[in-house]
Amino acid sequence: MLFLRLTTAFICFALLCAGQQAKTRNVFFVMSDGLRWQEIYTGADRPLMPTREGREETELRSAFWRETAQERREALLPFLWTVLAKQGQLYGNRDAGSEAYVTNGFNFSYPGYSEILCGFPDPRVDSNEKRPNPNVTVLEWLNQKAAFKGKVAAFGAWDTFPAIFNRDRAGFLVNAGYETLDVPPITPKLEILNRLKADTGIWGGEPFDATMFYTALEYLKAHKPRVLFISLGDTDEWAHAGNYSLYLKAVHRADQFLRQLWETAQSLPEYKGSTTLIVATDHGRGLAPVEWRSHGQKVPDSKNVWYGFMGPDTPGLGERRNVEPVTQNQIAATLARFLGEDYNAAVPKAGKPVGDVLAKR
Repeated sequence: MLFLRLTTAFICFALLCAGQQAKTRNVFFVMSDGLRWQEIYTGADRPLMPTREGREETELRSAFWRETAQERREALLPFLWTVLAKQGQLYGNRDAGSEAYVTNGFNFSYPGYSEILCGFPDPRVDSNEKRPNPNVTVLEWLNQKAAFKGKVAAFGAWDTFPAIFNRDRAGFLVNAGYETLDVPPITPKLEILNRLKADTGIWGGEPFDATMFYTALEYLKAHKPRVLFISLGDTDEWAHAGNYSLYLKAVHRADQFLRQLWETAQSLPEYKGSTTLIVATDHGRGLAPVEWRSHGQKVPDSKNVWYGFMGPDTPGLGERRNVEPVTQNQIAATLARFLGEDYNAAVPKAGKPVGDVLAKR
């Protein structure tokens, strides 16, 4: 009788687990460099909005200024607030009791990307120099597994990503900076994108986001990776330049890219209903009216960041309020867990997954 009860209990547990089986087979991880949590949650920042009455300033106010924070953020980031915030979860609104922050203490790009991709801060990663990362990222770790081998790809505007991912060791596609994409099929559209990337841009280390993003989109449609990383850079560049108008436009454009990526995924049978989207930034910035241009150890507010999650295994809890802090070192294990992999077993010092976004499991 005891054996029968134990057998019945085991069968019921197995059926319960089968019923809760994860639906995520693919993960898209999109980052926008140095995009402040303030714009994510309150939209355009009043002290930084232009006060002149020229045509450009008037058009900017018409596009992005609204009387309430909720209206402003939706005008600036319509996909994030009308789709992701309704179907997924957003963290990092400090005004609502939702803390999200980096733990590396440096508050700038290479240490931030390394922490978020490896799952832990490393004091050796203390500059933006193009030194090969001594640590293995979660993308490299996944690519070593048979189920993901050759199905991982990374695209970034910043030309330091080959070092961040340690491309020579990692063994998966990393396309960054002004590099052309030479992976067949070289379609006429890809040829044009390669040429535009080389012929446009004003920054030495990275092209404009658009050419990089559409290159990644072409690769997605042709090669169907299971894990796709995309990092945008315009937001950080225009903020450092102190050009709030172009910064806001870059933020809005990043939101449009997210919509295109998501809608493309839902139009393809390999991705529809089986893809999770993670969105994040590598570091925050200071406050208006001056320090918003900067970040780093001397700008304490730049440790504050934000994260978003949406997919078939994430409950639609929306903007999280009064919850436990989420830290940058948790994202790698969360990404792996969406795919049914236990990153912490292999990398015990990595932060633990964000439990609430996996609650449907």
